[in-house]
Amino acid sequence: MMLHRTGGRLRARNGHYRAYVQLICRTVSGSIIRPVAGVPMASNDTKTVGLNAAIFGGCMIAFLGFGFAATFGVFLAPMSSELGWGRETFSLSVGVQALVWGFSQPIAGAIADRYGTARVLAFGAICAGIGFALRGMTTDPIAFILTGILVGAGTGAASFPIVIGALGKIVSPERRSFILGLGTAAASLGMFVAAPTATMMISAIGWQTALIAIGFSFTLILPFLIFIARASKPTASGSSAGDFGRALSIAFTDRSYLCLFFGFFVCGFHVAFIQTHLPAFVVDLGLAASIGAWSLALIGLFNIAGSFLSGWSGQKYSKKGVLSGIYFVRALVIAAFILVPVSEVTVLIFSALMGLLWLSTVPLTMGLVAQTQGLKFFSTLAGLVFLSHQTGGFVGAWLGGRIYDVTQDYTPMWWAAVVLGLLAALIHLPIREEPGALARAELSSNS
Repeated sequence: MMLHRTGGRLRARNGHYRAYVQLICRTVSGSIIRPVAGVPMASNDTKTVGLNAAIFGGCMIAFLGFGFAATFGVFLAPMSSELGWGRETFSLSVGVQALVWGFSQPIAGAIADRYGTARVLAFGAICAGIGFALRGMTTDPIAFILTGILVGAGTGAASFPIVIGALGKIVSPERRSFILGLGTAAASLGMFVAAPTATMMISAIGWQTALIAIGFSFTLILPFLIFIARASKPTASGSSAGDFGRALSIAFTDRSYLCLFFGFFVCGFHVAFIQTHLPAFVVDLGLAASIGAWSLALIGLFNIAGSFLSGWSGQKYSKKGVLSGIYFVRALVIAAFILVPVSEVTVLIFSALMGLLWLSTVPLTMGLVAQTQGLKFFSTLAGLVFLSHQTGGFVGAWLGGRIYDVTQDYTPMWWAAVVLGLLAALIHLPIREEPGALARAELSSNS
């Protein structure tokens, strides 16, 4: 009798829990997070709530995991000035972070493909949090550079590429670009909030305490893992190391995949150089440090719209055509910025325009990886493309600091960004927007 009453109470609590999650999804997401048209679902409400909760949880993880990692450049001027470091030391730490992030991304993706996403995200949140906290506790340049390894490994496992990889698997192909854009927009919102927040923290409590507080903020990711864990399941759980190796071999003989791989290098170069060095570039020209922080915040704000537009355009138009256009316009915007006299107004206009183009490449690039290579090894292959992005990020972040320390001028880096943007616009044109050999093999095995 007692067991019967206890079971009844547990069922009632579960019912209340489901209703509560549904209420959260409906209240927080409004019309944005809703059942995705065309996705096969069971008829009961639990499946619908599970999908909505996964999208909501994934967006919150992207928001929390990307913001401070992407706006670390606001620490460059105060840290380099107080500690007497050249900008190359700071830039090298950011470059190491970008490179380790890139190398850890395909490994994290492969683990997510085989064992599920939640474990990977949990490890990443803890690792990144420890890395940021240690940055606030060290004044030794070598130790500071080495913290880039911890932060890079953590962000590689807990940032938005892993999240959007998970979300991309649970929605229909017709809606995938939009949902990938939604996840990217959430990451951009994190950047918009993090840049001025970090600047205010530096002013109020100093850069050391601010970094320790940022480290603790990564623990906020952990409660949201329950949402994404229920919907995102392993897609390659029965695959061996040989299967992964064959998948990589097939992908790297596919022209479309190679174009995406090399093209994304340019995106990483642009993003890392600008987010690391733009705040200091602004201060060098005699503008207030707050303008540098708000320039990053504006990039994040306008990239929310850019990510949505990118995801929407990927459903309506040729993904490769839109990608080429984004890189071409980036080159034009950067060229215009360095040719006109720099002022507060031009910095903010540049930031807004770059924001529209910032991570708008991500939903299109990842959508093309899924479209041409299939979903079975999607997180792994998307992670390798992101490795190329982060390799470009290492070059952009480190080389910017190196060139500045030698020449006291960022102009060569700006022109390099223009040339690379034009090359990326051309690289994406040969892509075939159809299933490649790997995707066709997956389709035939499922039929």
